[in-house]
Amino acid sequence: MTRWRDPKKDPRQEKKSNLITPQGFDRLQGIHDHLSRVKRPQLSTKVGEAAALGDRSENADYTYNKKELNRVIARIRYLRKRLDELQVVDRLPADTGKVYFGAYVTLEDDNGEELCVRLVGHDETDTAKHWISVDAPLARALLGKALDDDVVVAAPGGETHYIVTDIRYTDRDLQ
Repeated sequence: MTRWRDPKKDPRQEKKSNLITPQGFDRLQGIHDHLSRVKRPQLSTKVGEAAALGDRSENADYTYNKKELNRVIARIRYLRKRLDELQVVDRLPADTGKVYFGAYVTLEDDNGEELCVRLVGHDETDTAKHWISVDAPLARALLGKALDDDVVVAAPGGETHYIVTDIRYTDRDLQ
């Protein structure tokens, strides 16, 4: 039996915030520039060379490079549009004792285990670094919390309880 996801409840369709850190914006801008100035011209040259060889219907080099070129062009178009939409957050919040965008937050669960996360924009999430989207359920539960505040997050296995044990806005301890 096929289960259909209700489009009204589909998390992929939810409106994402347009916030980003200066470092995240620079990284996206760098990717856009590399694709535009290096990758696209290289692929255009390869496609032109492969097309000059004759019959394109049986030319695997032409077919592959043409598909790759179209993929790169689509990515450049997406990045250009996305970069225009983004709002760079380059200031600390007025109250650095509370959790806002860009914060590194250390949490302790009921078992005494620590979890350190950073609240970042949708475009810069990184599970290896524990950088979570400001739109994620945990991040939404953390926004506005202060030290020693309780945080309850609905998880697939039930509710998870945390206590905020540290809030900072620099990555000095993560080097």
